[in-house]
Amino acid sequence: MAKLEIKNLNKTYNPKTVPVKNVTLNVEDGEFLTLLGPSGCGKSTTLRLIAGLEEPTRGSIEIGGRDVTYLKPGDRNVAMVFQSYALYPHMTVYDNMASALKLRKISATEIQQRVTEACRFLDLNEDLMSRKPGQLSGGQRQRVALGRALVRQPDVFLLDEPLSNLDALLRERVRAEIKQLFEKQNAPVVYVTHDQVEAMTLSTKVAVLYDGNVQQLDPPARLYSRPANQFVAGFVGSPQMNLLTLRCQDNTALLGSMQIPLPPGAGSPRHVVLGVRPEDVRFAQPEDELHVAGRVFLVENLGMQNLLSIRVAGTGDGDAGIVLRALFPTDCSWSGEDIELAVFPKALHWFDIESGDRIENEQRSDEPISSSG
Repeated sequence: MAKLEIKNLNKTYNPKTVPVKNVTLNVEDGEFLTLLGPSGCGKSTTLRLIAGLEEPTRGSIEIGGRDVTYLKPGDRNVAMVFQSYALYPHMTVYDNMASALKLRKISATEIQQRVTEACRFLDLNEDLMSRKPGQLSGGQRQRVALGRALVRQPDVFLLDEPLSNLDALLRERVRAEIKQLFEKQNAPVVYVTHDQVEAMTLSTKVAVLYDGNVQQLDPPARLYSRPANQFVAGFVGSPQMNLLTLRCQDNTALLGSMQIPLPPGAGSPRHVVLGVRPEDVRFAQPEDELHVAGRVFLVENLGMQNLLSIRVAGTGDGDAGIVLRALFPTDCSWSGEDIELAVFPKALHWFDIESGDRIENEQRSDEPISSSG
């Protein structure tokens, strides 16, 4: 198979429209790379540049050491699965899957073998082969689109939001099928989505894009536990990370009555952004000498847990106060009640208020940190 190498890729439509800015990525054989980001961040444009559907303004694309930057799509040996499936409505399932192979003048025997093997992988029954796309369910059309890519035996697989047209239950099932399917392939996979659940569950690596730039490239676990900047911290994770702008004094950040020591790399800022995931907020224990108090003003039932919105005492009145969101069990309701909270130093994420970049927190204690009321 072939390694995919993207170097300083740039796409400019006009001075004000630059969807891809100096993107550099490497995808090894068997790796599953997801381009994750909000609408308009450049992820689909990057995929189209790899496929040859658009031409870069500058930069290079290599597949297996071969420069394909300006080659036509048909000369790159890549297979793309589109959001709309892009199946030929007048063709049967079999002919849709075999169409690219027929254009390559591959023998009928080999075409039959490849299509049969792909159908076995994708659990497509033989009785579907004579149907046309309009006679299939959404999940079946998705499998046919994947099958058409598989039979080509490409050097690189490209998938552009292939699950976005499926309902929630079907999306979950097809996502699991895609994961199992590509674990058996050796070619690089580049997958585009704005859905972080897809990115985190499918990928070996995730590239988070924003405004045409790669904000962070890491395995999913590291992306979640050590976001490189404030954008990644806020975009990855559901419920979203608490991002709190705090005033600093004497090398501490002030959250209500809680005085949290700043990490060594913070310097002496006037303000800092503190990130805390809702699952890392805990009830303060009776033996804690320090705590922070707050009042619950909203409870959202998520099924297995309640998501509490808590206005922290001493941070302002009414809507001006700092709000913490926290995940707690559903066995009781705290709406309108005052509660005391603690967080753990190792679960804190610090960000520079000007640049948004991560400030490393070297503390690794498992003891909770809180502050007196």
